[in-house]
Amino acid sequence: MKKTTLLLFLLSFSLWAVPAWAQKEASIWYFGGGAGVSFANPQEPQALKDSKMFSEEGSAVLSDAQGNLLFYTNGMQIWNRDRQLMANGSELKGHESSTQSSLILPKPGSSHLYYLFTTDFQGQSHGLQYHLIDLSKNNGLGEVTSKNNLIFAPVTEKLTAVRHQNGRDFWVITHRWNSSTFYAYLISPQGITFKPVESTIGAMHTGDNGGTIGYMKASAAGNKLAVASWAPLNKIEVFDFDNATGQVSNLVDLGKFDEAYGLEFSQDGSKLYGGKNGLNGGEARIFQFDLRAGSTDAIIHSGKQIGKSTSRKIGALQLAPDGRIYVARNASNWLGVIRNPNALGMDSDYKDAGLSLGTQKSEFGLPNFPGFYFQNIPAPTGFVVQQQQK
Repeated sequence: MKKTTLLLFLLSFSLWAVPAWAQKEASIWYFGGGAGVSFANPQEPQALKDSKMFSEEGSAVLSDAQGNLLFYTNGMQIWNRDRQLMANGSELKGHESSTQSSLILPKPGSSHLYYLFTTDFQGQSHGLQYHLIDLSKNNGLGEVTSKNNLIFAPVTEKLTAVRHQNGRDFWVITHRWNSSTFYAYLISPQGITFKPVESTIGAMHTGDNGGTIGYMKASAAGNKLAVASWAPLNKIEVFDFDNATGQVSNLVDLGKFDEAYGLEFSQDGSKLYGGKNGLNGGEARIFQFDLRAGSTDAIIHSGKQIGKSTSRKIGALQLAPDGRIYVARNASNWLGVIRNPNALGMDSDYKDAGLSLGTQKSEFGLPNFPGFYFQNIPAPTGFVVQQQQK
């Protein structure tokens, strides 16, 4: 009887656990000047050369739960799994020179409908738009069945998503331009709730249109939100996020970072990484903050440089299925890699020439993936993760 009970327990555990470990929606990356990476084998990421896309900054890619490509976009065009333009997939009102030009989410409750959200560049009039993609069309190659639907303008180039506490819905989060207000839009089986949850907190995003530039990222658990702002704001901020209500709270201003652009959380949520370039570039540096250091002052003072790049400018930082964080080096055939991002300080192990892209080049962006795709990935293998101080 005990053996039977144990067997049933193990079987039920495996049935529960497998879907979490089998999530491979972020297995394929396309970005930059025709560049790509496959994480089909997370221990040996491979450069891809079959992309048809150019994007100076933002892009988004989605694969299915088994890691098979579904489609990808720069916010202006969409390419299907055959790497051809999707039906009705051109003349979208995003912009490939927007930091987070695009974001893909499945429509809750549907197996074949997907939302694509796009942002215009530098706070221009196209703002935040949504487009609906039906992958049941054209023998699975898909079709854009509704496009260029304005949600709100003007917004900054910041765009991310968090899974709702209920495990089904999503929050799509952006920041209003000429404002200090975050907008969080609920996405449910009923569609998009067009009245956002508003949170007025943090820096005023205003002035020169360059202030629209820079990433917004959510932690894998969805409880933290971070914002990097390019000149003239030149700063990095981190907040708490309530994935039940959509509210942003508890600002920690991490200080001045000239031409701040990319940032990312470690998979365990304990560290935040941010990049800066220096005024007019030439000082590409990566910093780490220990979010478990204690008080607000302790978090601020935990900041330390953990890497620098030979590239004049660096862009996006993006967590990957192998547990590492990849760094876009502008106009380079290489990505930088933070090889052990859960670890403290220099043990995080930044390598500037971390992953070769072959003959293809990175620009400023990497694919814009919601953090929740990485919530259940293991820590990088081959490295000892430093234990957190209690």
